[in-house]
Amino acid sequence: MDRAALASFLRRRREELRPSDVGLPEGARRRAPGLRREEVAALAVMSTDYYTRLEQRRGPQPSEQMLASLARALRLTNNERDYLFRVAGHNAPASTASATHVAPALMRVLDRLDDTPALILSNLGETLVQNRMADALFGDKSGYTGLARSEIYRWFTDPAERLRYPEHDRARQSRALVANLRVAHGTMGPASRAGEMVRVLGKASAEFAGLWERHEVVRRFEDHKTLVHPELGPIEVDCQALFTEDQSQALLVITAEPRTEAYEKLRLLAVLGQERFTEARS
Repeated sequence: MDRAALASFLRRRREELRPSDVGLPEGARRRAPGLRREEVAALAVMSTDYYTRLEQRRGPQPSEQMLASLARALRLTNNERDYLFRVAGHNAPASTASATHVAPALMRVLDRLDDTPALILSNLGETLVQNRMADALFGDKSGYTGLARSEIYRWFTDPAERLRYPEHDRARQSRALVANLRVAHGTMGPASRAGEMVRVLGKASAEFAGLWERHEVVRRFEDHKTLVHPELGPIEVDCQALFTEDQSQALLVITAEPRTEAYEKLRLLAVLGQERFTEARS
């Protein structure tokens, strides 16, 4: 671990970012350029003290998970992320893990979406990052690990995952998820995480096994659908997806037609958020 190089790189990247680059208000006049240390720490979900020690060459070696959070917070490119890992004493992430590093271009768009649900998904249906309104609409997905990080895997192994969709629409969603996985499997190959997921789900779910044999191949999201919120009930929404050039990630934006009941429900989500709903159930 090269503490001096790590500290210098973190400080330089922090100073090059403006609050507006990461979706934060500019606020009062700042005495130093760039983001504050506490702002980077908050974006990376770590303590300010921990981050400060890294910049002061005093911190312990960061874990790979912590480095991934820092790379996302500092909006690093793939090359910059790889450099961060190396100076911190780790190997650069394998190419198969690249799809989990959020594309900076998508993050710049997501940073500006604070009035409607939006999230970034990998080609395996893993929620890489989501804004506050997506938390309120879909629930916080950050706690999942392993294959369960994928909505495709959860859909066929956890019945609770289907409660966000009306019963009449679940068969269509099953087909869509399997068709999306077929695309990822074709790109990543049978020895990849996509291949592992296919093998596991083929044994765990007869429904999945049957759909997989249909060989449907498509990468898209339903443009118009109904989502079921546990407190607000059905919400009719429109879904728009923006893909990276290599199609490995997608920014999914959820909106509702103005002056409709669904629009008012999304406005209510914006005001109350997931925290208030969680407190109401306690």
